[in-house]
Amino acid sequence: MHNQTYFSGHARRLTITLTIAFAALNICTQTLQAAAWSNIEPFKSKRADVERALGQPIADQMGGDGTLQFKTASGTVKVVFVTAKFIESKKLQPELEGTVLQIQVHHNNSQDSPESLGLATNSEFKREENSKGAALLRNMKDGIIHTFNGGKLKTTYYTPSAEQWTRAQRRG
Repeated sequence: MHNQTYFSGHARRLTITLTIAFAALNICTQTLQAAAWSNIEPFKSKRADVERALGQPIADQMGGDGTLQFKTASGTVKVVFVTAKFIESKKLQPELEGTVLQIQVHHNNSQDSPESLGLATNSEFKREENSKGAALLRNMKDGIIHTFNGGKLKTTYYTPSAEQWTRAQRRG
């Protein structure tokens, strides 16, 4: 009887320990990645990944400013890619060339506000406002920036996270 009670208590402690360890690992994994949008992630996704997620671009400026533009149900999306010139100017690792640098989602007629998105009280987002009623909420740790005009969401930018920027720097 004593062994059965001991085993039951041991199993319970082991289950709790494994649950806590899994939760901690899950949280750590999430914080090391930038925010992705439609399975497109800065410093990881390439043109083929973007076109697989969004279809054919409506504007292709890859030879010019390194961008593709897409039409979506909620508005337009501009995807900016890492160029050789950008790598040189920011002293980044050369293998990042051709990966996504930034995703700009331009929301048409969005009714979302900082309050409806839970950003008004989220301490991860720093708020800046101008005298014309425009607001900028940015979370550089995760690489997300939202712009609001008249209290309504206008643009969301997905950029590399602070951790990704650190890892992208050339060594030496």
